[in-house]
Amino acid sequence: MKGKIISLAIVLLGCQAGFAQESKTTGLSLQQCVQMAVKKNINVKTARIDDQKSRIKMGEAIAALLPKVNFNSSVTDNVQLPTTVIPGEFLGQAAGTMIPLQMGSTYSASAALNINQVLYNQTALTALKLLKKSTNVSGLTVEKASEDIAFEVAKLYALGQTTIEQRKLIDKNILNTERLRDITKITVDNGIGKQVDLDRVNVNLENLYTQQSNTQAAQEQQLNMIKYMIDLPLEKEIALTDTAGMQLLKAEPTLQTDFSNHVTIRLLESQKEISILNKKLINNGYLPTLSLSGQAAYQGLQEKFGTYFKNNSNNKWYPYANFTVTLAVPVFDGLEKKSKARQANLDIEKTQVTLESTKESFSMNYKNALNNYTNNKNTVRRQKQNLELAEKVYTETTLRYREGMAAMSSLLQDEMSLSNAQGGYLTALYNFKEAELKIMSLNGEIVTLMN
Repeated sequence: MKGKIISLAIVLLGCQAGFAQESKTTGLSLQQCVQMAVKKNINVKTARIDDQKSRIKMGEAIAALLPKVNFNSSVTDNVQLPTTVIPGEFLGQAAGTMIPLQMGSTYSASAALNINQVLYNQTALTALKLLKKSTNVSGLTVEKASEDIAFEVAKLYALGQTTIEQRKLIDKNILNTERLRDITKITVDNGIGKQVDLDRVNVNLENLYTQQSNTQAAQEQQLNMIKYMIDLPLEKEIALTDTAGMQLLKAEPTLQTDFSNHVTIRLLESQKEISILNKKLINNGYLPTLSLSGQAAYQGLQEKFGTYFKNNSNNKWYPYANFTVTLAVPVFDGLEKKSKARQANLDIEKTQVTLESTKESFSMNYKNALNNYTNNKNTVRRQKQNLELAEKVYTETTLRYREGMAAMSSLLQDEMSLSNAQGGYLTALYNFKEAELKIMSLNGEIVTLMN
């Protein structure tokens, strides 16, 4: 009875250890990887920071149109009073006589409140519009960075899916070859088979072991790259849960010519609007500006500094105040604004050319992607049929070899054909996934992976 209890405890501990080991591996779907990358990737993070900075900077443009209020105070010690001269006849002296006279007080203090307000400044108003448009561009930059990282992660995930399929095929090949080795060894031991045939099988088996090791290393590197892109610790174990045969596109793609809603096109459109506003900002420099300023202050003049701290009739403060309306009319700036305006026109033209070229490029790339999608879809179907046929031929040849009705050379030739069929299928499978992702990137459907 005691032995049964100990055995049961060992089994339970083994199960718990197995569950603990299994729980260390995190299964991730394609959508989960994309969402984590968009949330945590460094490129998207920096784009978001720039966007926040752009929005905060809006306060600077708004501040240029709001009143400015400053309080100033000062105390001056006139160590040597300034001297002026007055005509002598003012003091009963002979005409033409100039009498030097020191004027002022030893100490002077002031406390003033200054207010400045822009009444009209078209340059500041246009600058505000320009900054608002720049904020919109920052938001589009975040959107573009998110779509770019989503595309890259999805491509890497598809590569990982293909590598998993490759690993499965190699493991299957190893299992078949090990069985063939055992059968060949029996025939050699019984004097029926040839040692050279056994050596050939062992060579193929070692090659498969090497492929298995290389594929495992490639798979680990791909998973590490995915962990880096989604900001997971490298020591964290992950597994890709979506299969290579999953359909990425929701529906069969059709020819598309309008890409105006794509983030890249919207970004270029916004940059063109910024160039137009920049030219307007330069031309606004020819317009006059109107501003209002005011000041209210008190001034204290004393011969002794200590008088400022006494509450008596000698400690007098004299008020003064003023308001000023300033109209500034630009007359001539040495043709500076004219030169800047010509540069702005070239910037607008450059952006327009880039926009038109990008639209044409999108149309061409989409047609090519659509063609690749159709071609690779058919290639995957044909290669899968070819793979199934190669597996069937290899199985039949293996049975015939076991029965002594087929030579080793025929079996090795069929094995090579099977290996080529497997490679063709894996290549077609990845190319098809890449074609799907390219279409999703061009038609904007890539955002479905982020939501």
